Amino acid sequence: MGKKNKKNYLDFVPICNPKFEWDLDKKGNVVVHMENKGFYNWIAQKVFKKPRFSHITLDNYGSFAWQLMDGKKTVFEIANEMKVQFGDKADPLYERMTRFFQTLYQNNFIGYVSEKKKKK
Repeated sequence: MGKKNKKNYLDFVPICNPKFEWDLDKKGNVVVHMENKGFYNWIAQKVFKKPRFSHITLDNYGSFAWQLMDGKKTVFEIANEMKVQFGDKADPLYERMTRFFQTLYQNNFIGYVSEKKKKK
């Protein structure tokens, strides 16, 4: 049997999707601004008075991680910085970070530049 090529999610290098603008609110949390585009959103805006923009506010953990995404740091490196910042409050750290980045990726808020190769 051949080896499966398993990728370690912690080696991924996330980067913010440039189509979304973001800033910080008064509490220092990241707010991502998403324009609701498309035919069905247009109908919802006209008929149901839905807003053209949604503003997604991240919690303090997500805001901290978001600001560290520079296209160079891996998920693992960002998690380690989170451990330094928040200590045991961030536990279960790697599960939390993996789920957070998967959710951002599934909703098109981030992409991945590459994977960093481990030094042997």
